[in-house]
Amino acid sequence: MPIQITTRGDALRHTARRVVVAASLAVVMTAATMLLHLGTDLDASVRVGNVMISSICAAVAISALLAGALTYRSALLMQELTLTRSELSRLSHTDQLTGLLNRRGFDAAAALALRSAFAENLPAVVFMCDVDLFKSINDRFGHEFGDKVLVEIGDVLRSFARSDRVVVGRHGGEEFAALMVGITHDQAAQYAEDIREACAAREISIDENSARVTISIGFTVTCDEIDLSKIMRVADRALYAAKHGGRNRVARADAPALAAA
Repeated sequence: MPIQITTRGDALRHTARRVVVAASLAVVMTAATMLLHLGTDLDASVRVGNVMISSICAAVAISALLAGALTYRSALLMQELTLTRSELSRLSHTDQLTGLLNRRGFDAAAALALRSAFAENLPAVVFMCDVDLFKSINDRFGHEFGDKVLVEIGDVLRSFARSDRVVVGRHGGEEFAALMVGITHDQAAQYAEDIREACAAREISIDENSARVTISIGFTVTCDEIDLSKIMRVADRALYAAKHGGRNRVARADAPALAAA
């Protein structure tokens, strides 16, 4: 069972127990070493040299064992701390509903991928996706059904993110974002259409409730902009255009719009 230390009193009690164990071990080992080298006759006369040798052996053995035990314990604690930090970092960057990156995680990963694309002189594409009429879905079927919609849309996007050059995340609410590196305008448009069609074709059901949902997608392609927030604002404008163009469609905002972003 893991040791729980939450107060100063817990720390003091834990330290006291360790001191008692160490002292007891020292007494036992010293006594054993002395008996081994000097014998069991407490009244016998012994050479000073023998006492010195026995004392040195006992001190070295005790120090080595205690140092080894404490080092091993410290290593285990460091391992546990490292794993805990890693898990906390993962959780802080992951959307718990869909399993995709959350906004914080997406922004960090996408910014890194964008800088890499710029360094390699490769184009980067940012997609903004939004579930159409999501509020109406929640109002009609309930929030549990709405959550299922988000999970299903997340699964579709995840299926298109098999490459190391693709970053996908839930950016907030019913909005998702993706970044792809090394694809052209035409390829980006085809990816967006494939994603839109895959979402529209998926039937979502919970108990007796069943429905098909659609998404709108806006995207932009850039080769020379490394400010992620600017690029995403342009992609968001394209998403806005797709929404107001009738939903369930793809719209593109060209890179020159970045100058005004």
